[in-house]
Amino acid sequence: MSLLNVLKDARLIFGILLAHLLLYFTFNEKNVVFWYIFTASMLFLISYAIFNEESDKKLRFFSYMFYGLISGAILYGVFWLGNFLIDTFHFSSFAKEISGLYRRLSPKTLWQYLFMLAIIIPGEEIFWRGFVQKRLQKVIPVSVSIILSAVLYASVQFYSDTVILPVAALISGMFWGYLYAWKRSIHLVIVSHITFNVFLLIIFPL
Repeated sequence: MSLLNVLKDARLIFGILLAHLLLYFTFNEKNVVFWYIFTASMLFLISYAIFNEESDKKLRFFSYMFYGLISGAILYGVFWLGNFLIDTFHFSSFAKEISGLYRRLSPKTLWQYLFMLAIIIPGEEIFWRGFVQKRLQKVIPVSVSIILSAVLYASVQFYSDTVILPVAALISGMFWGYLYAWKRSIHLVIVSHITFNVFLLIIFPL
């Protein structure tokens, strides 16, 4: 019955299909064009999410900043450990995928970093947690909604033609999904996501 209720949510189903369509075209573009298309796609998904779902109550500034910064650093530590294990046990295929992703998709110019921090990261959280997970939580148990929304978040990453990116999205999606379910603050998960990416791509790239 719960699954049937999910399938009855036309706005949710259309939003997920729209995300797949936009990310399919995004991942088929080269680096410079990729960042333009990715940014435009996220702006479109932000608009769709805001138009179709009510905003969350705001936590106090210092509260969501504290939890966001700490959780983002913790998630980076998890990924650092994973990368350490890949290097230690010589999983060369994963190591090549990671280095290939850095070359192909990581920001390379100031405007790309600004778009990532100001539009793309907030857009991913507003859509996948603030829209998809929030609507799922209305009709299925919270624990199931966290898993399902993370799986959906990971599913669009398969267009990158890698294994490591969907796996990373699944892990991070479950982590941010739990944070969102815990505090119901989209600001918290945005800060957490930004903190994670700053560590991953700027301060201590893996």
